[in-house]
Amino acid sequence: MIYLLAALLIGSLVYCILVVVAVGKYLAAKPSGIPSPPPSISILKPLAGLDHGLEENLISFFEQDYPTFELLFAFRSAEDPAYPLVQRLCSDYPAVPSRILLVGEPPWPNAKVWSLDQMMKAADHDLLVMSDSDIRVDARMLQVIAAEFADPKLAVTTCPYRAVPGDSFWSTLEAMGMNTEFLGGIVVARMLEGMRFAVGPTIAARRSVIQSLGGWDRLRQYLAEDFVLGQFAAEGGHGVALSSYVIEHRIGSESLKANALHRIRWNRSTRRSRPAGYLGQLFTNPVPIALALVLWAPWTWPALFVTLLIRAAAGYATAQSILQDPLSRSRWFLIPVQDLVSFAFWVGGFFGNSIMWRGIRYRLLADGRFERI
Repeated sequence: MIYLLAALLIGSLVYCILVVVAVGKYLAAKPSGIPSPPPSISILKPLAGLDHGLEENLISFFEQDYPTFELLFAFRSAEDPAYPLVQRLCSDYPAVPSRILLVGEPPWPNAKVWSLDQMMKAADHDLLVMSDSDIRVDARMLQVIAAEFADPKLAVTTCPYRAVPGDSFWSTLEAMGMNTEFLGGIVVARMLEGMRFAVGPTIAARRSVIQSLGGWDRLRQYLAEDFVLGQFAAEGGHGVALSSYVIEHRIGSESLKANALHRIRWNRSTRRSRPAGYLGQLFTNPVPIALALVLWAPWTWPALFVTLLIRAAAGYATAQSILQDPLSRSRWFLIPVQDLVSFAFWVGGFFGNSIMWRGIRYRLLADGRFERI
């Protein structure tokens, strides 16, 4: 047993070193300048409910320093509590072309995909930025996206995100994991095999490419539609990239129960979207492996000390070098705790095939699709 644990720990530490190297390669890649004339962009915002900080989040998109863009918002009905807010913002920014679409109850399992489909049909421009309601940006975002899409081969790009929690301890732990662990896996995959998937709450893509892949209709039964969009694009020979623009993901505050349901949903979905990659996530949490080794053989305690140092280096590389995250600077001592919690939910992701999403229970299928129970 000691040899197995030692081998797993060595593999995990090698992975941490790869994270540091991959971060350096990511930072070395710089987009070219904005093409002339700059491409027109449609921003698609599927909305449901009045999230905390929603007004500030949406204002950050209205105030883009970019010559030609439009904003489209999708609601199921005008009874949505966020509807009056968006109406007011559209009036407050008359210089920004904006429209509200009432898309009705979604006939597809993935309600977000239904809203994106309806907005894409109404959008005026080919370059689309699809962003969730809990995202906040600065005025440069569209400039960076446009510069990256100056490459005619680029079809889909996904924005890395800096998670900002509310007051909840459990949301703080999750944000620490997003900022010091999750992004590491993305940059390592980017370095080893290239971006063959898309993740995250803000994605840019060419409408023409989405249509060539079969449109949103092809993605309507997938829970992780972002991942699958990038996967299908890469399989179709289109360019997929990790953007150089970092968004701010306001994840809010959640109780332990709500956070646990969220994490279980994420892990069960990831296991079906990328089975081999999910197994490989064992190596992204070296602290639990080191603790298991020390418990089995106490004389190996120096390995735990070395593990904490190397894990800290990998966390610093993503959270500071890429995300410039103040949370991980002030709460660095929570990283080992988050690693243990993350490991527990990773194990939990191997069991069960159902999830709760917005109060509705769904069954996950083996290929990443899902259906309402």
